[in-house]
Amino acid sequence: MILDGKKVRDEKIEIVRKQIEKKGLKLTLAIIHIGFYAPSEVYVRNKIKYCEKAGINTKLIRLDTSTTEEVCKIIDDLNKDNDITGILLQCPVPDNIDLDKCIKHIDPKKDVDGFTKENTLNLINNKKGLRPCTAKGIMSLLKYYDIKLSGKNVCILGRGNLVGKPLIFEMLNANATVTVCHSKTENLKEKTLSSDIIICGVGIPHLLTSDMVRDGAIVIDAGVSVEDGKVIGDADFENLEDKCLYITPNPGGVGPMTIASVIENVIEAHEMGDKNEW
Repeated sequence: MILDGKKVRDEKIEIVRKQIEKKGLKLTLAIIHIGFYAPSEVYVRNKIKYCEKAGINTKLIRLDTSTTEEVCKIIDDLNKDNDITGILLQCPVPDNIDLDKCIKHIDPKKDVDGFTKENTLNLINNKKGLRPCTAKGIMSLLKYYDIKLSGKNVCILGRGNLVGKPLIFEMLNANATVTVCHSKTENLKEKTLSSDIIICGVGIPHLLTSDMVRDGAIVIDAGVSVEDGKVIGDADFENLEDKCLYITPNPGGVGPMTIASVIENVIEAHEMGDKNEW
């Protein structure tokens, strides 16, 4: 069965739109976008597009080049602006930008990416906070399709800050048994074959092949590569589709759920701030 991220995204955005309309909210997401990276161009356009569908205003700050100091100053100004509900620094940033330093400047209450120290600790400790969007989107997709995680063997391919690491704690909080594989992992095939659920977030096209997945397993593909202008995932979808109980297409699976999570985080940032839940 295909896990349709677009369908779930659209339903979630409609829920947010109705909430905003009913309460008469005025919410604004500030997006800082530096340099040019093909996948980011698509992601930023989609974030703006679906924010508009949800009734959320956007403020795009587009910089061809920048410095860490300039980005931190922009973030500081956005933190002080009461009209800004959430702040998103589009990743990846150019090599000359100190991402960690920039993230430290973001007010945790406006951190819709869930990257600040405070929100990371909330995730680790399973407390209320703004969650990293891709990991949150994957969890939402699994929940929507009523896929149980408690006691399941989950193999995460990749230990990056955007997908792999947040997913470790999301899965542990859901009582799954987690194996994390990376470039130094030995006997990768052995790890994946013993897993109920495999989540890819590496960025190597067709890394996960049919012989690495047991019949009836679940594959979630969050990997992103671009070849000839097309987005390609980590999983060999064509040869895995009939073998898996559930599988995400790529594009069309995790990507739309990341967008939905950004939008949900904007309204959650507003609600948590309004209720003084920080």
